Amino acid sequence: MLNRAGITKVRFFLLNKQMPAILTPLFGVIGLALAAAIFLSIKKQSAGGGKAEKISVQIQKGAMVFMTREFKLIALFAIALGAALFLFQKPEYRGPQSVAFFMGCLASSAAGYIGMKTATLANVRTCIAANETGAARALKIAFSGGAVMGLTVAAMGLLGLGTLFAIYAENKYLPEILEGFAMGASLVALFYRVGGGIFTKAADVGTDLVGKVEAGIPEDDPRNPGVIADNVGDNVGDVAGMGSDIFESYCGAQIATIAIASASAAAGVGYAATVGASETLLLQLPLILTTVGIVCSVLGILMVNLFANKDPAKSLRIGTIGAAALFIIASYGITSFFNLSSNLATAVLCGAVGGVLIGLITEHYTGGKPVRTIATQGETGVATLVICGLSVGLQSVVLPILTIAATLYGAYECAELYGVGLAAIGMLGTVGITMAIDAYGPIADNAGGIAEMAEMGDETREITDSLDVVGNTTAAIGKGFAIGAAGLAALALITAFIQKTGISLDLASPDSLRYFFVGLLIGGAVPFFNGSLTMDAVGKAAGSMIEEIRRQFREEPGILEGTVEPDSDRCIDIATKAATRSMVGPALLAVGTPIVVGFGFNFIGAEGAQAGAKTLAGCLIGALLGCVLLALFMSNAGGAWDNAKKHVEDGHNGGKGSETHAASVVGDTVGDPLKDTSGPSMNILINVMAIVSLVIAGLL
Repeated sequence: MLNRAGITKVRFFLLNKQMPAILTPLFGVIGLALAAAIFLSIKKQSAGGGKAEKISVQIQKGAMVFMTREFKLIALFAIALGAALFLFQKPEYRGPQSVAFFMGCLASSAAGYIGMKTATLANVRTCIAANETGAARALKIAFSGGAVMGLTVAAMGLLGLGTLFAIYAENKYLPEILEGFAMGASLVALFYRVGGGIFTKAADVGTDLVGKVEAGIPEDDPRNPGVIADNVGDNVGDVAGMGSDIFESYCGAQIATIAIASASAAAGVGYAATVGASETLLLQLPLILTTVGIVCSVLGILMVNLFANKDPAKSLRIGTIGAAALFIIASYGITSFFNLSSNLATAVLCGAVGGVLIGLITEHYTGGKPVRTIATQGETGVATLVICGLSVGLQSVVLPILTIAATLYGAYECAELYGVGLAAIGMLGTVGITMAIDAYGPIADNAGGIAEMAEMGDETREITDSLDVVGNTTAAIGKGFAIGAAGLAALALITAFIQKTGISLDLASPDSLRYFFVGLLIGGAVPFFNGSLTMDAVGKAAGSMIEEIRRQFREEPGILEGTVEPDSDRCIDIATKAATRSMVGPALLAVGTPIVVGFGFNFIGAEGAQAGAKTLAGCLIGALLGCVLLALFMSNAGGAWDNAKKHVEDGHNGGKGSETHAASVVGDTVGDPLKDTSGPSMNILINVMAIVSLVIAGLL
């Protein structure tokens, strides 16, 4: 054991040698190595051969078609934005910032691709394990697939940010350089999450309405031309898309906290005496915490595997809460080791507890009594079921918002503005396990689809369905967590923007009042316009999908008779083209709004009034509130409708084939684009707006 003198020497060595520059990228490499080992272990499992493996290969090919087209579109936007950074940013840091931007693009793209590739391998192996071994083995494989996604997200963040920190630690423009990395991550998240959401819901809605409602065939019936596209959508939207979404928030929270620490006001107010006003240590702390966080995530993953033979939901919950508890304990240990105020660790605690609470609240509204109430309302028709779902969705916003407010207040009381950033890190520090549990859901869902299409029998389908039910709950919790994390990360970025511009939002000042409230109203309208664009995209794409499936049924009767194979590739192509075409509007809205508002009001505002910065600050705050409110409402209402349908299909309120079932299918269809496209797009929208604003802050 080290004595006090030894601890002092270790502490001095770590600080003098820039601990994040040494250990953070190293732990990133270790995380990738663990992910690779898990990936290889999944690949060694039996894929079954025959029909199941053939279906899996079709899903893999369809996912690659989508990812390839998305990457080409991302590349065009990335080249344009990277060139703009190099041409228009300040000469002191425009080169490194542009390089960091492309690094962020590559890191996020790699995380999404690896996660999607793993999911499309794990789905069939989960199915075969359910058929040949049982639920425990199937759970381990599905969760292992999610673990690869989770560890990759955390590891790529640590590797990218740690490498940049190592290179530019002595550069006074370090925060600006890191902001380029966050902007690259945000760009990829915008395309993968929103584009993937449009793809998956176009396929899902079209497949369900024509197959289940019109043709009366079961879900995941191989005769339905849209089934493969639907299963592809689970991977590109809920695995690759969610991974890039969380990656964006994960990196954004760390970078925002570093940016806050770099400001003299943040380094010298409130707790300066306790920490010795060491700006260097405050810059390092976010990366130190997330480096420890990946270790806690690995331990959480081990906990899930250890308890996999028990109830699936319980084992997943043990892993999540266990990892969070370890991270909180480690945070107090870190602050003690470096002689920092325990208030900093308490700010981390506020974020971690807030994330867990938001997840539990989401679980209640999307899997508890409200779901059964919605199903019961379906007995009197579609209208009452939809009205009840809207009511549940609206009510579900209140407690998470109060939780975020309490988290914000508590974190600020602990460490002022720097504490807000630490709270975001507290919520995202164990992203490895939280992302693993979220990605588990689509893998289990795909396994059930493959079991149905490969006609593996009721016993296998019962196992995959039991895993899927848990997956629906974890997916809903994951969406709630992602919203809370995105909100806190965006808030930290907005705080950094206000500090960087040096504006005073004194509402007693007529100028501040005028510009701030004009921006507030503009920002509040942006999420609604974004929601309209994404919902319209799903509606149009689903319409094309419906027409194609109807055409195939009409022109080739042998498809429904089971004597002719449907043309699944055509449906995949329709969904892919619709997603890539529909992405341009939301992308321009997210990137363009801060630029137009900031520079536009600088041009028309009073000279010397910092009109652009003040208006943009109001715009960001209005957009943040609108995005979080809409995201919670959309995700929870959609999740509740989805599980209400499954509740009916389990034999309640009339069961399959009843009028209640028909009503619940319609409710689920309405909710699908809300929870999987428009709702998640709000996370991306506010983070993209916030990071673009922070990047251009020096020019306003």
